[in-house]
Amino acid sequence: MTKRALWLLVAWLVAAQAFARAPQGADMALLAPLPQQTQSALWSAQVLSRYHYRAAPLDDAMSERIFANYVEALDGEKNFFLQSDIDRFAGARTKLDDAILEQDLSIPFALFNLQRQRLAERVAYARELLKQKPDFTVKEGYPLSRKKAPWAKNEDEIRDLWRKRVKNDWLRLKLAGKDDAAIRATLDKRYENYLTRNVRMKSEDAFQVFMNAYSTAMDPHTSYLGPRAAEDFDISMRLSLVGIGAVLQERDEYTTIRELVPGGPAALSGRLKVGDRIIGVGQGARASVTDVLGWRIDDVVALIRGEKDTTVLLSVLPADAGPDGRPTLISLTRAKINIAAQAAKKSIIEARDGTTKRRIGVISLPTFYEDFDARRKGDANYKSATRDVARLLAELKKENVDGVVLDLRDNGGGSLSEAVDLTGLFIDTGPVVQQRNAQGQVRIEKDVHSGFAWTGPLAVLINRRSASASEIVAAAIQDYGRGLVIGETSYGKGTVQAMVDLNQIAKEEKARLGELKMTIAQFFRVNGGTTQLRGVSPDIALPSMTDPEEFGESSSENALPWTQIRAADFAPAGRVSALLPALRARHEVRVAKDRDFQYLLEDVAEFNALRKKNEISLNEAERRAERDRQEARQKLRAGKNEAGVRKASRQDDGLLASERALSADLAEEKENKKAKDVLLIESANILSDEIGLLKADTRLSAQVLPAANAAATRTR
Repeated sequence: MTKRALWLLVAWLVAAQAFARAPQGADMALLAPLPQQTQSALWSAQVLSRYHYRAAPLDDAMSERIFANYVEALDGEKNFFLQSDIDRFAGARTKLDDAILEQDLSIPFALFNLQRQRLAERVAYARELLKQKPDFTVKEGYPLSRKKAPWAKNEDEIRDLWRKRVKNDWLRLKLAGKDDAAIRATLDKRYENYLTRNVRMKSEDAFQVFMNAYSTAMDPHTSYLGPRAAEDFDISMRLSLVGIGAVLQERDEYTTIRELVPGGPAALSGRLKVGDRIIGVGQGARASVTDVLGWRIDDVVALIRGEKDTTVLLSVLPADAGPDGRPTLISLTRAKINIAAQAAKKSIIEARDGTTKRRIGVISLPTFYEDFDARRKGDANYKSATRDVARLLAELKKENVDGVVLDLRDNGGGSLSEAVDLTGLFIDTGPVVQQRNAQGQVRIEKDVHSGFAWTGPLAVLINRRSASASEIVAAAIQDYGRGLVIGETSYGKGTVQAMVDLNQIAKEEKARLGELKMTIAQFFRVNGGTTQLRGVSPDIALPSMTDPEEFGESSSENALPWTQIRAADFAPAGRVSALLPALRARHEVRVAKDRDFQYLLEDVAEFNALRKKNEISLNEAERRAERDRQEARQKLRAGKNEAGVRKASRQDDGLLASERALSADLAEEKENKKAKDVLLIESANILSDEIGLLKADTRLSAQVLPAANAAATRTR
């Protein structure tokens, strides 16, 4: 027997023995790789090692990086594996390249199976702990994060960690007013759900995690998308799908309707409502119905989606019916559904400057979407972020706004062409971003459409979650001097990805191999710098609760470095930098008097202190004292101010979102949407300050606003 064969036998014996020790009732089968997965892994390796921007061979060194990523993905918080588990698989560190090249994924699947078993063991122990009430008089703490902690040395150490975890879960519910019986029932159900999800794992899940461990070893933004993930990505880009128009959520093993999309088949039928539970799905008006009770939500969704104008039959248990209630059969015709929640939206904020009121238009853009297929086919009404923003700008102009804030917070990017075209709404013509490929060739992406959609005062609001295409737009607006950039330093993703269909590469027609989203180039600003690693620094900074060491490109060990190339040939559209000293001074004076802003600063300081401490007390008296302090602070804040009566924040109820009543969960979501957006309001005030300064000095206005102001009459 070869050393490799011996190692594979040992790996499988480890997993098999672990499953043999499974707690009674843990109905889990060993997951094994499918033939198309080993084929997909091999083709992925050939593509990544040749055509990636930072191409690297699949060798022992790469194997070690894959192993580290894989273990991180399986147990990043070190809640399941023991040090002995990691040691047992130490030989795999340099064998994962062989596993891919030889099309034998036994080792990564054995490790995945072992993680599933360790999870089952830990959760079974947690359920046993519920039989005894914890002692809350002991002074001890529970770590908020164990990413940097060592692996547990033995069973006693890992069990003590889970004892503290259960104790914290119990204490949260106790502080929320639950009695012991209710706490036991809630937590036992919660832990049972952990086991249920664990049992539902499929080989696709194991393969997806492993392949992403490989792809992200190349760089943080290269990823593997299985067939279903690739379909979801396509939907996110075109903001449409074919289905029934219902947002679904898994609650207590039921596929529950959380929201009905206006104008969709489900809403138009008048027979479905929020809270209804789908327990069966059939293909056709008279088809047999497949029972989907207890199914994974993605599997149910796959059954409900289908071809346009085809029929899907749903067996529905009404929201007000008990588990033994009589289901209703509802036949719906699938239709194209537009995902409005991710589309651009507008609003208007009234900013005050002494006795002067100014109307500031806000355009919120969650993603840079584009229906590539519809555009390629010549559809005149294809979905596009730029087209939607241009339309909203035209509407805001008719509503006589004085300035516009483009809100790109939490916008992780999307279509490069949309980023270029959207930037072109605010500049005349010229370069927007530069791309350098692996061969060092630089290509300049330009706005070639003359004219402006908006020539007035402009601000771009960003945060740490603004990435990629968002950074291209913010950087271009900043480099052109076209507008203010306000907020946090952005994510720092300055790389270009392309979709690679593995079926096309392999010329495979039967098996579905999935796709690679692969880094092929790097972005550079028109000034020659890059957004990579460092992100876009705001002209005026706002407070943040994001830890740059934990989130952002700089937190990734294998991120590409910051670098610089020659600047592109471009002519600044304005010189907003001339206003920055005055704007910053006014901002500081205003926020010092703004109670809401000061409350936000207090929350940020407290959050950062808690994160640094990285521990929460498990002593009931200490936790009650902390809760009382929080409640007193919230009551103090709940008085009247310029915004009217403020509601105190909801105290921790100890529940997961899926454990609350759906009506309560939806009500809280609605309330959160109505909450005062302190940062957006301050951004509008900063832009209002700019408008005031420009109106007071016409010469300064001519410097700051686009030089070709005559082009204001030329719209797109």
